[in-house]
Amino acid sequence: MSRPDRARGATIVDVAQLAGVSRMTVSRVIHDRAKVREETRMAVLAAIRELNYEPNLAARNLVMAGELRIGVIYSNPSAAFMSDFLIGVFEEATSAGARLILVRGEDGQAPAPRDLERLLSQGVHGVVLAPPLGESAVVRDMLRAANLPLAVVAAGRPASDAINVRIDDRQASQAMAQHLLDLGHRRIGFISGNPNQTASVVRLEGARAAIAAVEGAELVLAQGAFTYGSGLRAAEQLLDRDPPPTAIFASNDDMAAAAVSVAHRRHLDVPRDLTVVGFDDTTVATTLWPPLTTVRQPVRQMAAVALDRLMCVLRSTEPSAEASADYVLDHALIERESTAPPRHAAQVPGAKAHKRSSHA
Repeated sequence: MSRPDRARGATIVDVAQLAGVSRMTVSRVIHDRAKVREETRMAVLAAIRELNYEPNLAARNLVMAGELRIGVIYSNPSAAFMSDFLIGVFEEATSAGARLILVRGEDGQAPAPRDLERLLSQGVHGVVLAPPLGESAVVRDMLRAANLPLAVVAAGRPASDAINVRIDDRQASQAMAQHLLDLGHRRIGFISGNPNQTASVVRLEGARAAIAAVEGAELVLAQGAFTYGSGLRAAEQLLDRDPPPTAIFASNDDMAAAAVSVAHRRHLDVPRDLTVVGFDDTTVATTLWPPLTTVRQPVRQMAAVALDRLMCVLRSTEPSAEASADYVLDHALIERESTAPPRHAAQVPGAKAHKRSSHA
């Protein structure tokens, strides 16, 4: 077999090939973590000596220590979203034996630099970033300078230097807008999220793509910020339009709940007078009346996968492409009782008969 380039140094793969064993077996010999047959152990050690292989000592120390310290930085204005996110990371940390160190910002803003410095001083091995902080230049620059592996959750577009765990926001939003079109809606209000977040931009792109494909359909925009209060203001603006939309698609469930509240205040029946749909499928979607039709984003699973993948990278003895991998999880359109055809749906060409799904 060919020998590794001495300039780059031997890797665990080279050792495994020379010894005729798997990478896992080499790792077990190096870390003395499991029983290995004596002849196999001797073959691995001989290959290590011949190749002058030097394990990544920092990675080895992480593995041998057993417990990883993971920073979790969050500052999301949606309490329901953050509840699901934190449950996901806590459950995964409990099962994996990781220690979480939490740092919180306020109202979607990055934590103060002193709080981030305090986190770094505690010797964290890696960091999970909840939205919107995965796109915060202040946070990313400080963590990049510390050379910490990152896992970013729910960004609209993947970062090139971090583990990414997300759904396809564009596809999900396009599917929801298409669902409204299929019901017969042609004038659809859209409440966008914070313009500084790529998820907001991508969700708007998806809705626009669906609308553009249907002649006579129109998307009426109002700016939100992923908060209930911004949803109230945006829904008022949309319903003040002449004519008002027959459906409102909000970029998250908090803003959709606000739209339902505005409709009730104006004595509009949801969904007979106004259809309202959301995004995320947080607890908000099922704790108001009527319960929301929404896009299910598996927030708990996304958070758990982010932590799991980050720990795998940290426990690896070699640099891994997984440190910048993009994991796109499945989403689902969950139909509940906040959607119906507009009153004039029978006159709309191509409108489909309304059939409520069994999802709850």
